[in-house]
Amino acid sequence: MVLEALTPRHSLPVGLLALIPVAWFGFGRSATSGFVAAVNVILILACLYVAFTPVPDHHDHGSNGTSP
Repeated sequence: MVLEALTPRHSLPVGLLALIPVAWFGFGRSATSGFVAAVNVILILACLYVAFTPVPDHHDHGSNGTSP
């Protein structure tokens, strides 16, 4: 497997591994703090997932490429 062939969106499962220490933290402290930390991890991963979506080409929205 070549690392250059992987897209940044393949890192989502690796990012979900961050929930393991969050769960450990939640069980060791209060459940509320663990829940808040888990929500933060999920929000960060969701933002990164959206940020690394492919950018559509300018021809995808019906433009013929000419300027007005």
